[in-house]
Amino acid sequence: MTANLTSAASSAGSGSEMIRFDGVTRRFGPKTAVDGLDLTVRAGELFAFLGPNGAGKTTSIKMLCGLLKPTSGTITLGGYAAGSAEARAMLAYVPDQPFLYDKLTGREFLSFVTRMYGMDANRAAERTKELVRMFEIESFLDELCEGYSQGMKQRLVFASALVHEPKVLVVDEPFVGLDPRSARIVKRMFVEQARSGVAVLMSIHLLSIAEDLADRIGIIHKGRLIADGKLAQLRETLSHTGSLEDLFLQLTDGDPAADAEEKAPETFEEQGPP
Repeated sequence: MTANLTSAASSAGSGSEMIRFDGVTRRFGPKTAVDGLDLTVRAGELFAFLGPNGAGKTTSIKMLCGLLKPTSGTITLGGYAAGSAEARAMLAYVPDQPFLYDKLTGREFLSFVTRMYGMDANRAAERTKELVRMFEIESFLDELCEGYSQGMKQRLVFASALVHEPKVLVVDEPFVGLDPRSARIVKRMFVEQARSGVAVLMSIHLLSIAEDLADRIGIIHKGRLIADGKLAQLRETLSHTGSLEDLFLQLTDGDPAADAEEKAPETFEEQGPP
């Protein structure tokens, strides 16, 4: 069944290949966190990366961003090796726990990021204005970040991630702690980025959002990619007419408690050596 599901993933999205995993394995001592991962995401595609805790999502994302090296296999962004200067220039990464400088205002933080990227001052000012409007952050932009709510922080972090106009956007659990307004703004942003040609890889536990937004879905379980394709393809292959949640539970042993049971391996994954 796994082979059929993964083969259903064909060439979703007509853009060029922007993310590519070729036979990627990552081990931490005796534990194999990612096992022979083959995966591509194309320009203009919004890809939802799903799996129980401990499945290998975060390790895969860290390798993609150059924060970890694969034990074997290769990862490229736009044809460049993950972690290279060329790959970093086209990448935006938003982790599940974004970092801000508490004693800077939002405006100062955005200015700092544009300088870090070496952006032209005029273009930086234009782009900042665009993002302030997109994420509706003008009302608190001149307040210190230490006073921001979770939703305010997340919106500012997304603005800072997009300021250099990346071609690849990678996000890990982007909706944690967001209020409904912030969540709607972030969802709209994902769709707009993908439609503008950005390759978006979103790791998420909220399956209803993945079902609503994703062009393509990949499910990783125990380090292996067990399903990859459009939701309609996966339903057809499995003769499944229910929700993505039902399909997900069926593929991951049908255990709704899988997340809780596999929390310990995810923690080990996070703390493993680089």
